[in-house]
Amino acid sequence: MTTATHRLIEASGNPFALTHLDSLESEAVHIFREVAGEFEKPVILFSGGKDSIVMLHLALKAFAPAPVPFALLHVDTGHNFREAIDYRDRTVARHGLRLHVASVQEYIDAGKLRERPDGTRNPLQTVPLTEAIQQHRFDAVFGGGRRDEEKARAKERVFSLRDEFSQWDPRRQRPELWQLYNGRHAPGEHVRVFPLSNWTELDVWQYIAREGIELPELYFAHERDVFLRGGMWLTAGEWGGPKDGETVERRLVRYRTVGDMSCTGAVDSDATTLDAVISEIAVSRLTERGATRADDKLSEAAMEDRKREGYF
Repeated sequence: MTTATHRLIEASGNPFALTHLDSLESEAVHIFREVAGEFEKPVILFSGGKDSIVMLHLALKAFAPAPVPFALLHVDTGHNFREAIDYRDRTVARHGLRLHVASVQEYIDAGKLRERPDGTRNPLQTVPLTEAIQQHRFDAVFGGGRRDEEKARAKERVFSLRDEFSQWDPRRQRPELWQLYNGRHAPGEHVRVFPLSNWTELDVWQYIAREGIELPELYFAHERDVFLRGGMWLTAGEWGGPKDGETVERRLVRYRTVGDMSCTGAVDSDATTLDAVISEIAVSRLTERGATRADDKLSEAAMEDRKREGYF
């Protein structure tokens, strides 16, 4: 795809000029290598969603031909999309990675968590996540958050300090002038690291196209049984939908983000190819979380509240 940046480079005649995707990739690779040098036991959060897939692709490039020196961690709500779980397991096997799974269902079965009345399990991920970090003594946790997704994420730095309870205090954020990252933390604390902070959803899709990265098929238009709730098309399934009065329809849809089935909505779309998805995203005026995530609509500060409690 020819971008405005490509055209400027061609016009300048400088063969060494970087495209915007080159610059973003270079920054992310630098961050991965900084963390490898500064921390003792980092881990990458990996859900099988497009942002974590791009993040893993960047980690592979950062250390090639050596293997990625970090394990993966997935918080499985028990209501994840089958396509995402299958993709996760194929990826782990293909690259010989170590995967830790923190299961929300196991916490519910053990009586440590209770199902919410609305059936949404995304808010229940916080306790399994924070306990997995403490149990394995991870001191740096990579997340695929981007600043364009949601206003609480727009406040956050690339290196985000979390206290001994994994909680986030926006007042403790450190300056990151000239891309100098401060990983200092006390015993028991850890740092969340966001290599994609400066990326947009469109950047992610353009990079996926440029690098030929495979994605779970639910990111492309397909026919699916869905029902309307809260202005979003939710997938019918054993997680609890639909309720009485909610009608299931067969529609042509795709997903812009992948999370718990109970709170992740599909969008009407006929985009079956990468080029079609990129064209669709380029004209969208809503972020994927704003358009398709019910858990971010629970209150005006829903994401910030969850981040303060230890969520991603």
